[in-house]
Amino acid sequence: MDYIGIDIGSTAAKVVVRGDHEMEFALPTGWSSKETANIIKERLAGDGIDVTGDGAKVVATGYGRIAVEYADYVITEITCHARGGREMGNDDCAVIDVGGQDTKVILISHGVVQDFLMNDKCSAGTGKFLEIMANRLGVNLHELFDMAEGGETLSISSLCTVFAESEVINYIGEGRRREDIAAGVVDSVAAKVAQLAMRKNLPDQIILTGGLSDSRYFAKILSEKIGKTISPTDRGRYAGALGASLLAEEKTKRAAAKL
Repeated sequence: MDYIGIDIGSTAAKVVVRGDHEMEFALPTGWSSKETANIIKERLAGDGIDVTGDGAKVVATGYGRIAVEYADYVITEITCHARGGREMGNDDCAVIDVGGQDTKVILISHGVVQDFLMNDKCSAGTGKFLEIMANRLGVNLHELFDMAEGGETLSISSLCTVFAESEVINYIGEGRRREDIAAGVVDSVAAKVAQLAMRKNLPDQIILTGGLSDSRYFAKILSEKIGKTISPTDRGRYAGALGASLLAEEKTKRAAAKL
């Protein structure tokens, strides 16, 4: 049996397969979540996994979860990210997930979600903001973090992405160093994420997930702003998909036990 978690986010889709097959992969979501779901289905078929057969159970989550027509279960991203984060951390932790178009803070106690916050009204504290600013500076995200690490932070005060981009354009026009602008951009996002997270009483263990989760630099800046150590995770972008695959297994085994 294969237990498959599919997390279709606003910018990237992540897949984790556990069981008879073991794999994980990510691809751009593109303009259509339904088309992305079909591409995932075809890719899995190429690896000998029939998502519609008896040998697979699929849980879909994320922004485009309802587009996965072959899913056995559709589960909210809060539940799936909490389950995946718990697996990467422990039963008592907080998960900070910085996604493409939203940021989530999930508090887990004794393995159960106790509370959560989500910022999905503004992109200023998300990965999309960083992508826009990286494009403006002519670099990719990894290069943006590398530059920021060697820069001195310039203040970016605007709370809105559009106005913040105008600030960056002004800095470029003034001939400011790209490294300093990059440091200001990363600091701005970390400040907004920290502002959201600090609305809750955070535990000692905090796991960083999402597309920025493998950035030691971003985790370091965020740790300084929150005042607690935040652990970057190499596989953090797969937290939602991992959680979905674990829930697929748990639901399947519970259903079998009732027979």
